[in-house]
Amino acid sequence: MAEQIRLGLQGFARVPRRTRVMGILNVTPDSFSDGGKAFDPFKALDQALQMQAEGADLIDIGGESTRPGARGVSAEEEIKRVIPVLRLLSKKIKIPLSIDTTKAKVARRAVGQGVSLVNDISALQGDPRMAETLKRLGVPVVLMHMKGRPRTMQRAPRYGEVITEIMTFFRFRVRFALEKGIPLKNLILDPGFGFGKTPWHNIELTRRLWEFKILGLPLMFAPSRKATLGVLTGGLPPDERLESTAAAVTAGILAGADFVRVHDVQSMVRVVKIADAIRNDRGLTRP
Repeated sequence: MAEQIRLGLQGFARVPRRTRVMGILNVTPDSFSDGGKAFDPFKALDQALQMQAEGADLIDIGGESTRPGARGVSAEEEIKRVIPVLRLLSKKIKIPLSIDTTKAKVARRAVGQGVSLVNDISALQGDPRMAETLKRLGVPVVLMHMKGRPRTMQRAPRYGEVITEIMTFFRFRVRFALEKGIPLKNLILDPGFGFGKTPWHNIELTRRLWEFKILGLPLMFAPSRKATLGVLTGGLPPDERLESTAAAVTAGILAGADFVRVHDVQSMVRVVKIADAIRNDRGLTRP
């Protein structure tokens, strides 16, 4: 599975791109959009099987809510939530699995259950053991930008120039990862739509996502059902943000996203096919 992910990261400059769709599977009681729906391992398995059938390329499992204002949980609690789910999924799911965690202990246990990718919203800052753990495990990692922590990140976030600050952050975190022995081929960058950013910041980073391509690494983009989309559509709740998510995903792909992390897999797979066709002539035959 890890090799599938690594192969998926290589060759972006040499071959026509295909945007990968990452399905979101929250096994928490309090996530902002779907908290509690997959808290039971068997419900989580059903949801994962559905996402696989709908065309997801990989599934991201999270045992700790990162919604604005969320309190953290211990590694033990996170393991208690995700490991039973992973045990079931590893026997039934054919596509790669990802673990959404900032904790080395959770990452290690998850990889032991077949996980192929670690999605770390702290970009290796949340646990001093994470970088060394990932070096030993040899799996790819998503380094995400976040200003502050989930509990406080939306308290009037400010930037001098948002793209410049995120770019500088990425340069430091990539250098740190390389110094710790994580190979460049195992790194993916996520600018953190909705994490310590106002709606204006989120739209600006969407519009200028292409600027991060200068770093030469695959980009993850995750606007799915986020609050900014609710603001722009007159206060619609998360479960009514399908169309606005589709618009944001399309904009992100046209601006260079290589992975999109989404809740509504079936709909977004269709959106991705059109956006990929526009961006890369995928699925089209020239006359």
